[in-house]
Amino acid sequence: MHPRLTHRGPWLDHDGELPLVEGTAIRFQVEHLPGDRDPKPVWLWSSVTDASAELVDLLWQAFLRRFDLEHTFRLFKQTLGWTRPKPRAPESADRWTWLILAIHTQLRLARPTVEDHRRPWEKPVTKPRRLTPARVRRGFRNLRPTTTHPAATPKPSRPGPGRPLGATNHKPAPRHNIGKTVKRNLSLEQHQSHPGQTTS
Repeated sequence: MHPRLTHRGPWLDHDGELPLVEGTAIRFQVEHLPGDRDPKPVWLWSSVTDASAELVDLLWQAFLRRFDLEHTFRLFKQTLGWTRPKPRAPESADRWTWLILAIHTQLRLARPTVEDHRRPWEKPVTKPRRLTPARVRRGFRNLRPTTTHPAATPKPSRPGPGRPLGATNHKPAPRHNIGKTVKRNLSLEQHQSHPGQTTS
């Protein structure tokens, strides 16, 4: 039970027989799942050889926590608008990411103080103070009038004149997407015909 390496990715230019990667196979078996009386085992693989029992427990628990991470990134993108703006500088993208993390922290801290404004198709929360950040966000507007306001009321101001009517922008500012951009290799056929080239 070893990972099957292929001549792709980092092994695209490897000559000869591919190496055998050793590791530790973990058989994950549960006794009961909702709606499934005979759950099948899940096989996990780690690149650590001779893993101890403590490390095996840590690995399968980390595997279960990956679902929380996936839902967190989904909340950042769909609800909090992490990837919506197109900042002009990479530093602005970094500040926007830290701002999203601060907002997520505020939603977590406000969980014990907001009421559940669930939608008709959502199930009510049985345990107190166990609302998800998205449901906390719905009740956050009702929490604001009961809290203190350290910031002063914004002063009204008029917007600047901007670009004249009918004029076009001849020098558009560069935009940088939030998140990392990974350069992927060409397909195997394109790599053989054009070695050394990559596509973004």
